Amino acid sequence: MKRFSKNNPICLYITVFFVIFSPCLFYSITLDEAISLAKETLPSYKASMIRVRSTEALYNASLSPYLPSLDAFTSQKRLYTSQGEFSTRNYDLTLSYTLFDGGIRKANRNIAWLNLDISREDLKKSLLDLEFNVKVAFYTAIAQRETLEQRKVQLHDAQKDHEVAEGRYKFGVAKLLDVLQASVRLEQARFNLVQAEGDFKKALSELSSLIGEPLDSQYDVQGTLDLEIKPSDRDKLSHAVLQRPEIKQLEDSLKIAGNNKSIVLGAFFPTFSVNAAYTKTAGGVFRTSFPEEKIAGVTATWNIFELGKFFKLKSSELERDVSLEDLNDLKRQLLLDVHKTYEDFITASNKLKVAQQQLKQAEHNYSQAFGEYKVGKADILSLVQAESLLANAREQLVNSRLNLILSKALLERVAGVQKLENITEQ
Repeated sequence: MKRFSKNNPICLYITVFFVIFSPCLFYSITLDEAISLAKETLPSYKASMIRVRSTEALYNASLSPYLPSLDAFTSQKRLYTSQGEFSTRNYDLTLSYTLFDGGIRKANRNIAWLNLDISREDLKKSLLDLEFNVKVAFYTAIAQRETLEQRKVQLHDAQKDHEVAEGRYKFGVAKLLDVLQASVRLEQARFNLVQAEGDFKKALSELSSLIGEPLDSQYDVQGTLDLEIKPSDRDKLSHAVLQRPEIKQLEDSLKIAGNNKSIVLGAFFPTFSVNAAYTKTAGGVFRTSFPEEKIAGVTATWNIFELGKFFKLKSSELERDVSLEDLNDLKRQLLLDVHKTYEDFITASNKLKVAQQQLKQAEHNYSQAFGEYKVGKADILSLVQAESLLANAREQLVNSRLNLILSKALLERVAGVQKLENITEQ
């Protein structure tokens, strides 16, 4: 560093400047970059990833019943009797292995695997929610930025109207009321501009919160609301929605119910296990007895009758039927949701076409009203109203474009896909 500072003092100063003032500099971010940052920093998504690893550890633990179990035991006692005091020491080492348990361990391992699969599907669902939330915040920020630009144009038009009214008043061809009317509209335009600036900052804060940036970060959102969006095939959407994580989770739950029935059935079969033990006893009166014992044996346990297991078997069968009906109801609800969301998407697309046409009419109306007012053929109220309608049409177009993109994002979330274009290309 010393050699660098001696040979390149200017470069060193520039580096220090960037380090100190880098938080104040602007940088740009795209939608894909925002989603990547959210994956790295969003706590809810990170929690889902950790939960997958936790469930994977439980799945690995379910292998334990297939392996032998080794236990060690030791104890030391001091006995006080009428014949004196004695000390005893016991050492015991036991090796056991289950040969057959009626399929219980297999069912438990299957359940552990299905729980792991449920956690993975939950991670996919968290990713869909993350992408949707980032898309909403990202495009809302773009819309607020465009609204801010439209408010600036609105202020410019209001100032222009005010200047024309003042000029006509000075020449005595307009009333003071014209200037006052234009002044009211001008102040309203300034008020709207201040509101748009605040809304834009709030939208950036929302996006910053999702991608792990400071809430007061300043950056340029790289994107536009002018996207070419084509309607997807309704049948393909209906097929895609049946692949959502929630569907697969309930399918796994249905399989878990079947394995729970297998666990209950296991109680109707005997359990066979093999055991080997080594015991050593030292001290006290046992010095003349057997100091060491080696034991090997096979144990069979079978419950001949226990009333509860019959009702538990019946309950497990009913629980499987419950899971099946829950799955059917979820499919019904998701198909309805994707149908309604698709209709909202089509409605938003049609409203955008109307908003575009309305903006053209409002621009023509304002241009006509401004020209007529300059030559004294129209009053100030007509001009102010035309300018107000034009401002509303501009903002309505921005909101319509935003609504179409958000409708597309919601349809992608409901259908469980990252992009509608992937369905269209299939």
